[in-house]
Amino acid sequence: MPAKPLALTQGDPAGIGPELTLRAWLERGERALPAFACIGDTDHLADLAHKLGWAVPMRACDWSEAGAVFTDALPIIPLASGSGRAVPGKPDLATAAGTISSIDRAVAAVHDGEAAAVVTNPIAKSVLYGAGFRHPGHTEYLAHLAAQGGVAPRPVMMLWCEELAVVPVTIHEPLRRVPELLTSALIVETGRIVAAELRSRFGIAAPRLAISGLNPHAGENGTMGHEDETVVAPAIAQLQAEGIDARGPYPADTMFHARARAGYDAALAMYHDQALIPIKTIAFDEGVNVTLGLPFIRTSPDHGTAFDIAGKGIARPDSLCAALKLAARMAERTATDAAP
Repeated sequence: MPAKPLALTQGDPAGIGPELTLRAWLERGERALPAFACIGDTDHLADLAHKLGWAVPMRACDWSEAGAVFTDALPIIPLASGSGRAVPGKPDLATAAGTISSIDRAVAAVHDGEAAAVVTNPIAKSVLYGAGFRHPGHTEYLAHLAAQGGVAPRPVMMLWCEELAVVPVTIHEPLRRVPELLTSALIVETGRIVAAELRSRFGIAAPRLAISGLNPHAGENGTMGHEDETVVAPAIAQLQAEGIDARGPYPADTMFHARARAGYDAALAMYHDQALIPIKTIAFDEGVNVTLGLPFIRTSPDHGTAFDIAGKGIARPDSLCAALKLAARMAERTATDAAP
């Protein structure tokens, strides 16, 4: 376990994030979770725990105390702005400031060496947009916070479980736009980031990347489209020339069975559903969203705010617990590699 606690954001306080935080702490022993502190509204969390009938002692503290507090109580790093009197299941623009402040303080804690990694609970972008948020999403905002000299790093989304790590090269784009957005340079840049972070954060000395084609059957020698020959294959050749073990392009429909997965450490897929369908099939409840390319570790549950079930105590904490454990593993690996 890392020596420092993980910084867990509150997420949207009207979503399932707060109850997942409570459940994770309650199950900390049986799931062997690392120490974490939630940056949130103590009153909101206490009210929710009382409503759900969960005995979760809480203690407001600072980062230096959080690790020791975690054994007997949920450590809370209090938010000055609070949660705007959040009501589970009822998103409210008044909570946006607290949600953003929680993210800011988590990143600052890692930057200042007070926390080992950032783990984010789900947010609702529509709520933040209504309050003047000007970033496309959570990940882009984290990249903005990590900018140096006005230049933000390029974040790469990896979906991870014990059986599979997969990266969509293009993400939230209409399918009809993918061919025009997909370039060899984009694939090469993504592959470089994935390979570097598999080495530095996951301890894989020689990462193996399997790269899918864009078209059915990876184009089948151009009979089903030429992008695999003209865009994907040259990118793979460039990665290989740089010493990265990249292979493909492979037909996506044969890349994700167990025998195929044994042959690589991460798969690069060309678009969102090509990447997310296999991992959600394999690990629907336990998948983790990992942001690569940032100067700090960030993981997150692979699901949204689920306003429809918020406050009912039925949301499963599996993905959050997996995100906490993976963040701790990555932090410990990074600290080991950095040691003299």
